[in-house]
Amino acid sequence: MIDVSSISKQVVTSEGTLCILDNINLSVQAGETLAIVGASGSGKSTLLGILAGLDLPTSGTVSINGEDITAMDEEGRAAVRAGHVGFVFQSFHLLPGLTALENVALPLELQGVSDALQTAAHYLERVGLAARVGHYPRQLSGGEQQRVALARAFACRPTILFADEPTGNLDTGTGAKINDLLFDLNQEEGTTLILVTHEKTLAARCGRTLELQAGRQINSGNNA
Repeated sequence: MIDVSSISKQVVTSEGTLCILDNINLSVQAGETLAIVGASGSGKSTLLGILAGLDLPTSGTVSINGEDITAMDEEGRAAVRAGHVGFVFQSFHLLPGLTALENVALPLELQGVSDALQTAAHYLERVGLAARVGHYPRQLSGGEQQRVALARAFACRPTILFADEPTGNLDTGTGAKINDLLFDLNQEEGTTLILVTHEKTLAARCGRTLELQAGRQINSGNNA
């Protein structure tokens, strides 16, 4: 599904070259759940962005389903993301001028899905928002907005879902409910989940954990 070979990432600053990631190697099989953990600044979100084709490494390769996305231009990587990838971020990234239903339906419409509105309504019902489909983001709580974001991600039926601190902006109780919903939907859909988190309890729910420290892979293995 995903194969990562010798990924490194450096950026040039006024103080010299900064190494963000250093020689990361990783394989993720279809249907696996992987948590990427580490302290703030350890390179977690940078690694996630490279795995998803949102960013390019300085060296090394990332392959998704046998296709080397690091050798592609942005148009090629965008096509891979459109065909395989879903995202859930800490910030909900909902369009304020669209209703919950329209926010979920938009990426489906862009893909040419004929029953986009019906599919969007179905997934909003699955996340418990059947009564809120006509509400705008400003009319929804943080937890409800993240439910819309989950519905939007899963409605596109991705084979891989990348989640970056999905409950970072939510209170503990609401975050726990969103986490339950994320894992329930992921299991039902059979999606490969790669999750960046600083929460140990959330990481423990994944089948495997990759720990980063100052850009280096210091621990990787199955969770008990």
